[in-house]
Amino acid sequence: MSSRALKGHSLWYGGWLRLKRNKVAVFSGIYICILCLIALFAYQISPYAFDEQYMDRILESPNLVHWLGTDSLGRDMLSRLIHGARMSMAVGIITAIISLIVGASYGAVAGWIGGRVDAIMMRFVDLLYSVPTLVLLILVKVVFDSMPLFTNPELKALTGMLLALSVVGWVTLARMVRGQVLQVKQLTYVESARALGASGGRIVLRHIFPNILGPIIVVLTFQIPSNILYESFLSFLGLGLQPPFSSWGVLANEGWRSLRSYPHLIISPGLALFTAMLAFNLLGDGLRDAFDPQSR
Repeated sequence: MSSRALKGHSLWYGGWLRLKRNKVAVFSGIYICILCLIALFAYQISPYAFDEQYMDRILESPNLVHWLGTDSLGRDMLSRLIHGARMSMAVGIITAIISLIVGASYGAVAGWIGGRVDAIMMRFVDLLYSVPTLVLLILVKVVFDSMPLFTNPELKALTGMLLALSVVGWVTLARMVRGQVLQVKQLTYVESARALGASGGRIVLRHIFPNILGPIIVVLTFQIPSNILYESFLSFLGLGLQPPFSSWGVLANEGWRSLRSYPHLIISPGLALFTAMLAFNLLGDGLRDAFDPQSR
């Protein structure tokens, strides 16, 4: 290790040094970045429009013209898979960020203040936690879809999915952060910060959060693939994005109907879901090992 790495350094710099040594996590991070770029520039890189139909090429197997074949309406599967990444990745990442902000703030306030405030706040969390996840997801999604808020069907489906998954996702993070804060706030360095006159907000942000970052990252990186899977499941049930718009769940739903006759329709979205979820999980393991204070 270089002399610079042996000297005192921040949590972020030290974690970055350890993360770079984990080749699997780095490769997973690169793969996720590539997926995000594909989703961001889907209209520029897809060879065909996602809803363009070629009636003379219906249900073609993979070939040199259509690398992943075509579907029952003659649409290019590769183009639909690329556009499907926009919905799936947006739902997974944006929902996880919203859940992190809401859940971490809520849990930190409850754990730091404690007492009756903590009890009241956590009873509300327990109430949401007692409702089955899928039931709550479907309920929020159906209620949102009944409101005439958006005229763009793709934007309405995306917003409804984000809202439904955010309502479900922040609860787990809130409970975990609250438990970690209750443990850490009793440690010596927190008492020292209090004695020096640091405010509660500064202690939580500068001293407590960096030392509970490992568990937060683990929960967050497991939540992203879970959100992608939930989006796919809701789209599979017909509650997500509707054709002709595309997501990996929509493609899996369409491919499932022709599994035996035309397996290429479900293989590509299935592999996309599998590799994306695996990459997020491997990256989460690497980040946990890199930023866990006990590993330093």
